[in-house]
Amino acid sequence: MLLIIDGYNLLHVGRTLTRLSATDLQRERERLIDRLATYRRNRSCDITVVFDGWQSGWITENRGRQKGVDLVFSKLGEKADEVIKRMMKEKGAGVMVITSDREIARFAERISVSVVPSEQFVEKMEKLVLRPSKDYNGGEEENNGEKKKGPSRRLSKKEKRARAALKKL
Repeated sequence: MLLIIDGYNLLHVGRTLTRLSATDLQRERERLIDRLATYRRNRSCDITVVFDGWQSGWITENRGRQKGVDLVFSKLGEKADEVIKRMMKEKGAGVMVITSDREIARFAERISVSVVPSEQFVEKMEKLVLRPSKDYNGGEEENNGEKKKGPSRRLSKKEKRARAALKKL
């Protein structure tokens, strides 16, 4: 499984709207990459993080690998959203996208790619990073052997895809 992550979208989950200096931003990117590398080791999946470089990036797209995590910085004048969309088209349904960007989520839905909101992924990642993989049960709560009560209801395709994606994380 390949996770394509909207880097700055995930980096700013739970933050107030404060601007970070260049050194603070670099430090936060490093912290995020450390946590993603730990997640990758425990879940054995490929991770590609896409960061915006459209305002102050390179003339060409910049790619690299750090601690087992693939990094992509979009080229000058190109937003990370466009890179993520291009990667989704290339890789097809075998990918999962981590973003809270509505435009990317709508695009992914049209081509049947699973999308997990950044906030939910951070919760899953923190649980996994804090606990070893053997103790991790995927975030599912036990029901103490009781059957759930209430009206049954079929889930939409979108909801089924979202739940399946969360279980895979």
